[in-house]
Amino acid sequence: MASPNNDQSKGFFAAMTSGLSMFGNAMHRSVNGFLGYEGVEVINPEGGKDDAEKEAQRGRWKQEERDGYWKMMQKYIGSDVTSMVTLPVLIFEPMTMLQKMAELMEYSYLLDQADECEDPYMRLVYASSWAISVYYAYQRTWKPFNPILGETYEMFNHGGITFISEQVSHHPPMSAGHAENEHFTYDITSKLKTKFLGNSVDVYPVGRTRVTLKRDGVVLDLVPPLTKVNNLIFGRTWVDSPGEMIMTNLTTGDKVVLYFQPCGWFGAGRYEVDGYVYNAAEEPKILMTGKWNESMSYQPCDLEGEPFPGSELKEVWHVADVPANDKFQYTYFAHKLNSFDTAPRKLLASDSRLRPDRLALEKGDLSKAGAEKSSLEERQRAEKRDREAKAHKFTPRWFDMTDEVTPTPWGDLEVYQYNGKYTEHREAVDRSDSIEEVDVKSFEFNPWQYGNLSAE
Repeated sequence: MASPNNDQSKGFFAAMTSGLSMFGNAMHRSVNGFLGYEGVEVINPEGGKDDAEKEAQRGRWKQEERDGYWKMMQKYIGSDVTSMVTLPVLIFEPMTMLQKMAELMEYSYLLDQADECEDPYMRLVYASSWAISVYYAYQRTWKPFNPILGETYEMFNHGGITFISEQVSHHPPMSAGHAENEHFTYDITSKLKTKFLGNSVDVYPVGRTRVTLKRDGVVLDLVPPLTKVNNLIFGRTWVDSPGEMIMTNLTTGDKVVLYFQPCGWFGAGRYEVDGYVYNAAEEPKILMTGKWNESMSYQPCDLEGEPFPGSELKEVWHVADVPANDKFQYTYFAHKLNSFDTAPRKLLASDSRLRPDRLALEKGDLSKAGAEKSSLEERQRAEKRDREAKAHKFTPRWFDMTDEVTPTPWGDLEVYQYNGKYTEHREAVDRSDSIEEVDVKSFEFNPWQYGNLSAE
């Protein structure tokens, strides 16, 4: 593969080595000496190596809350905290992981363009820009709710897309999703893995994402970088995603490799993404550069990675306008995901929109949200005991577990595939004229295997 050209610096081209050094140094800004906490590192993305003490006093936590949370959490250092149920609702956003999966659909028009494009390398430019576009939303510092086993999320009225996701496993937490319109299908099996590091947590996307472009049957495979959530307890929480994103055209062998620059001192390199589209012979064809919170651009290049003389850097994606001073840093699209306006007719009673803890948090009632969250989790544990007593096995409704186990950079993954039953269900609902129009907001949240599913 060609080496990046220093003359075309947009972060990666000139600063990859220095940025890595900065990030390594930043990771050692410790507050051990002045606060008496062991294993705590504070990183100020806008500051230098001497800013840890001042930064540590900032953030969403009051002093007594911070101390209490630290005492509770320090025993989990080095552990996977994905399934923890004791996290305070204060750190949550009114959205579930199933809804967060749907956020990739905001800029789905880029996949439409990839499908319509005849140039195989530009296909990867459009498709990889789509994969990057969601990182603006991923920088939110709030934690989404873990879905209840059997919980679902449906989306309708967006770009002709039908979207369905389902929580298919509780231990380990796994979700599956499927989206489709006239141009593409999107399929994902997701199993998050985390490592708690004291004042930060690494989130490893142990998943498989496949996009099929319908016109020519091209299949794209996506491997994203890990995400690091910094300053969980001490300081202002912020998110970084250092490392490589690789999207491979499994049909032709072409691929795009994009490097997410880690944040260095005083914000050096933060948000910057650069790399190349390569052909199957690993020769660079198009360079790509930009910032994952702003825009991505591309330019054709020669075999040395140099832009062709006379060519121009052209923008392919730009982040949409966002609400000002939004409490949860939501985009307009994120608000749509919570809205019943994007819900289909006869919404499944297992849908995330109907969760009482999510609804209470959305209305600002933290006390009720915490109580409802605890109640749902206890109901889930009770149903598990009932299932085990009956020697039953949970079976997802809309996805089937396959025999395939696929390797990922962070571990093996059992793959679920869409079984087509939701499409049949939705077509049956849409054909029916006998369904009374009801207020779906009045539905009781019901993902339970042994509950009353008559509302579905």
